[in-house]
Amino acid sequence: MNRQICATVRVRGKVQGVCYRASTQETARAYGLKGWVRNLPDGSVEACFQGEEQKVRAVIEWCRQGPPHAAIDSLDIDWEEVSESFANFSIRR
Repeated sequence: MNRQICATVRVRGKVQGVCYRASTQETARAYGLKGWVRNLPDGSVEACFQGEEQKVRAVIEWCRQGPPHAAIDSLDIDWEEVSESFANFSIRR
């Protein structure tokens, strides 16, 4: 069995108003990940990805580009042990 990990990602740039959250949710679900994504008041997007390590890393790589109209300035990652289990991948409001 592949190792389960959790990564919280903060993406800055032109990431709100460009379908970043919906596209992230679609991509994470396609990889079978669980967690959430949300807009933050400062204009950035934060996401928590939980699942097999190689799949989490693949979705983080996707986040570096995002959907077509996004423009990523920076991406920060906090790696964590899985401490909470999510039922699915959701958009938090």
